[in-house]
Amino acid sequence: MSRSSDSTGLSSSVDRALAAFRRGEPVCIHDAADREGETDIVYPAGAVTPPAVAQLRNDAGGLVCVAISDEVADSFGLPFLQESIDHPVARDHDLSYDDRSSFSLPVNHRETETGITDEDRSLTIRAIADAAADPAGTDFAAEFRSPGHVHLLRGATELLADRQGHTELGLALAEAAELPPAVVVCEMLDDDSNEALSPTDAASYAQRHDIPYLEGTQLVERLS
Repeated sequence: MSRSSDSTGLSSSVDRALAAFRRGEPVCIHDAADREGETDIVYPAGAVTPPAVAQLRNDAGGLVCVAISDEVADSFGLPFLQESIDHPVARDHDLSYDDRSSFSLPVNHRETETGITDEDRSLTIRAIADAAADPAGTDFAAEFRSPGHVHLLRGATELLADRQGHTELGLALAEAAELPPAVVVCEMLDDDSNEALSPTDAASYAQRHDIPYLEGTQLVERLS
């Protein structure tokens, strides 16, 4: 896998990621060493099947979330979760790596049972992608209920110009691939260190599974 830092390597890496996304395949994105310092497996939400959820559970191990654009979230009246909680725990929510959290409401599709199975979560995720593709034609409250098992993330208004988290990196990739503004992100964790998987190990995983691996800076440089 080429991860050259020159312009040719940058173009090749991002183009490979765009091609994978258009095929409904995942990419691995490391945000930045001075940010979360985590690599997420990122999928276009409309392509997430039960086996994809199993991959995220078993190979990544973090929280399975769906990032949607600010415009789509606004059309559905979805708040930032921190702003909607009237409890002391939601105050002074200091983050060492960012100004705020992207979390919105956790939801299940109304046709799910418990909502947590791979089948249920994939149904919810694909339905969110459909809703994001046609927000004007979607009655969000009629299709989804909260609380649920799929955590929604609300992207920054100007995406990478405002914020460069996995939420915005994934949404910018979807936009460039001309896909609906809904992507699944899940952090890659390390069973041995009990910390985030190192970029080296994440890149090795990506190479073994023929998944494009990108640094967030590559996407920022190319897509901003």
